[in-house]
Amino acid sequence: MSQAAAHSPSRKRFVVEPSQSLTGDIAVPGDKSMSHRSMMFGAIAHGVTEVTGFLEGEDSLHTLEAFRAMGVHIERGGSGKVTLHGKGVSVLAPPTADIYLGNSGTGMRLLTGLLAGLRIPCVLKGDASLTGRPMRRICDPLASMGASISTGKDGTPPLHLVRTDSLKAIEYTCPMASAQVKSAVLLAGLHAQGKTTVHEPAVTRDHTERMLRGFGVELEVNGLSASIEGGQKLTATSLTVPADISSAAFFLVGASMTPDSHIVLKSVGINPTRTGIIDILRLMGADISVNNPRETGGEPIADLAVRGTQLKGIEVPEELVSLAIDEFPALFVAAASATGTTVVTGAEELRVKETDRIQVMADGLRALGAQITDTPDGAVIVGKRLSGGTADSCGDHRTAMSFAMASLISDGPVNVLDCANVNTSFPGFASIAAAAGLNIMEVNE
Repeated sequence: MSQAAAHSPSRKRFVVEPSQSLTGDIAVPGDKSMSHRSMMFGAIAHGVTEVTGFLEGEDSLHTLEAFRAMGVHIERGGSGKVTLHGKGVSVLAPPTADIYLGNSGTGMRLLTGLLAGLRIPCVLKGDASLTGRPMRRICDPLASMGASISTGKDGTPPLHLVRTDSLKAIEYTCPMASAQVKSAVLLAGLHAQGKTTVHEPAVTRDHTERMLRGFGVELEVNGLSASIEGGQKLTATSLTVPADISSAAFFLVGASMTPDSHIVLKSVGINPTRTGIIDILRLMGADISVNNPRETGGEPIADLAVRGTQLKGIEVPEELVSLAIDEFPALFVAAASATGTTVVTGAEELRVKETDRIQVMADGLRALGAQITDTPDGAVIVGKRLSGGTADSCGDHRTAMSFAMASLISDGPVNVLDCANVNTSFPGFASIAAAAGLNIMEVNE
């Protein structure tokens, strides 16, 4: 089945006329990964948790509503302010209807681990895109802990969680580098009997470990291994969600590859497990400065200043791939702008995201005039000016925003199809991009 057929059609597209540069101070929305976790942990903690900077996007709002459906009193104050009145896990009630998580793989995988450990029966489902994503990668280790979870055809959603006896701790070695798998097992281990340990093949984002510590949970982290003792309780806290580096990535790329650009991205999370985008762009010659470094809620943040230049093609080091996995759609556009050839390998995980991001980016960039060859685990991209044209995002928020940035290196207009899902991670993207100099218009059809 084609990527375009794997999701319901959208009635929104971007029309982006050629633009020359990006300028000004830019504030992108709160981090999506941390917004999910703040809702989960605040909901099961004891006491009142106050969250600021929460991403008011569709994905994280689905997670918020999931806990409302289980009886948690949650207040929204606008402008990213959320207050959760937690009373611990014992008061959570099984939802009376299926939990709908939209487009969110993070929400589904982490909730599955957490609810399996709490023995809460429920059905987790999502949109057509999420319904095609692999879930055995979490269901298999959770089953070895004693959870009973049935999947749809081919190990995909919907997921049916059945109430089981208490889970037992395991020692698990992840076959792939995935923070979602690691987090699902650790969250199940939070309420399992004994000590659960997860070993990873490469570094992945550690927001779960950092935020759990902020809620008073003790974890052991040793290199690529993390362990948690079952039976611990969370204590309410106050936290600020930093600006999302994955959302900042589009502007990092757009400004880096256009010589007249100069932008400052404010208060961006620079967790070292997420800064692969900066490292890779710098290897390509980008001028990115990390200014005013500070910390909020155990997470490092900074203002990122970017001056445009001419990027050069590189062989992307595989050890940086897991540190930038969500940013590769934007990095493909950076590669299309660079002089010489860029080679991406070791990124096969991109094929099982919201879409097959390797295929969608390769097809879309070729439609815009790029010279790109997709491979099983990446791509080979020879930089050149683009001609413009129509690129189909296939309903993927990250590919849609990446194609919009491609207008900065295009001689003709760029038409981006199927853009409604941009609201899952970056509500207001078009208006923020327009204020920075992108000649973008949203069209509702």
